[in-house]
Formats: sequence, C-alpha cells, structure tokens
Amino acid sequence: FQLYGYCYQDSNDIPDTLTTITELGSPLEMIQLLQTSWEDRFRICLSLVRLLHYLAHSPLGSVTLLDFRPRQFVIVDGELKVTDLDDASIEESSCTSNSDCFMEFPARNFTLPCSVEGRCQSMNEKRNLYNAYRFFFTYLLPHSAPSSLRPLLDKIVNATGNCNKHGKAKDFLFYPSPSVNSEFTQKCVKSANIKYRRVPEAFIPDENYRCWPSYHHKGCLLSVFDVSEAIEICDSYSQCKAFVLTNQTTWTGRQLVFFKMASNHIMPDPDKITYVKVTD
Repeated sequence: FQLYGYCYQDSNDIPDTLTTITELGSPLEMIQLLQTSWEDRFRICLSLVRLLHYLAHSPLGSVTLLDFRPRQFVIVDGELKVTDLDDASIEESSCTSNSDCFMEFPARNFTLPCSVEGRCQSMNEKRNLYNAYRFFFTYLLPHSAPSSLRPLLDKIVNATGNCNKHGKAKDFLFYPSPSVNSEFTQKCVKSANIKYRRVPEAFIPDENYRCWPSYHHKGCLLSVFDVSEAIEICDSYSQCKAFVLTNQTTWTGRQLVFFKMASNHIMPDPDKITYVKVTD
C-alpha cells in the first residue's frame, strides 16, 4: 500500500499514536468481483500473488497477516492491496515437536515440521497461502475462466489449498513475471466453419445485446486474443450476427470487441473493423 505520509503524536490525550496517510482504495466486495470479467479477477489474483511473495521475503523476514480476510484489502486501479497491518506478525511459532506446529482452519488442518532451531517451518508463509486460497483463489480464479486454462488453474487452486508450491503453481504463485500475462491470456482456438465477411473501417452503432461478463453494461463487450477467438465467441451466441474489433485493449493487451445481434446499419469508422456473419 502506498504511504504518502505519517504523523506521530504523543500527548496526554492521545499517547503513542501514529496517523498514516495512504492512497485511496475502494472496499473489496466479493459479490461485485464475481460479476466482473475473468481477466480483471485474474489481475487481482496476480496482485495478491505479488503480495504473498513480498510477505514471505520481506526485509523483516516472513510476515503473516493474522486477520487475512477480504475486509482488510482494497482495490486501487484494479490491483489488490492490503490496508490494515495491525495484525501483521513476524514471529514464527516456537516448538519442541511437530505436534506444536498445528494450523487449524474451518475446512482442514495442517501439521508443519519443527526445525532444529525450535521454530515451525514456514508457518507464516503457509498461513498466508491457505488464507489466500480460501478467501480469494478458490472463488476468483476458476469461475468463468477460459476453458483452455482450466486444467492449469485447477492445479494452482489445488496446490494453494494443500499449502504447497510445486510445479507450475509454484512458478505462478511465487515467481510472477510479466510473461505470465501472455501465458494465461492466450488461447488456442480452432478455425470456425461459419464464414464471416470482413468490413474494414466500419462500425455498427446499435444492434446491441447483453452478455455476461461484459465490459459494457448495455452491450456485449468482451476481450479476445485474436479474430479467431472473436469468431468462436460469436458462434457460441445464437443472437450474435456480427462483431466489431476496436482499437482498445485490456491491461494484458487483449483486444476489446463489441458483439452485435444484426448488421443492418453499418457506419464508417477508421478505428474499427467489422466482421459480419455470412448467411446462405
């Protein structure tokens, strides 16, 4: 969370008080998040991944958030940020045997190894990981995800639910890089049998229909990797008779496309390309 300033106050009325000034964020509402596009939810999960990595390797050591719940986070420009650090701790639990390293959650429990130094190994990190799974990943990652990504997403969700970091789940969760965007947003689609007529520099201003999830509340505006994916999406909607490629992209570089229920009124537009379904 971005810190803009702070003020320490010590008086008879208010002793030992630290006031911070931070960036403004929007409260995290899980129901609203589930109504957004998968790509936006993936962005939130990716920002949570970066937070998990930082907490596990902070300058102070491994940090755990004892109150790791959605109400402790806010959304800033599409990124998830923690706003309440009152319950942060850098203390790893002491132990004399493995039975002392017991983590209890509502759905399942874990027993971690006790190190020779008398500390529960990676307890702070694994507590954060499982809380991220049960409050965020299990809801935001699989729901309406691209079909080609679901096997990999299932592995990631299962890995976090088991408090381990093996294979690709480890690469995604603890070593995120810009290349993960292209890996997670590209899709392999087959050529469609239905033909489309390409109309350059053209736009269909009306003929909207609603779909979910959509970037536009009065129409069907979705992101695609290429024209083949747009064709696949249009073919999947019975009411779709055409689509319009815009020059706008999402945060991962995917192109925004309007899907239309007719093509009766086509207007010139130098920044758009229209594809019309060819009917016999």
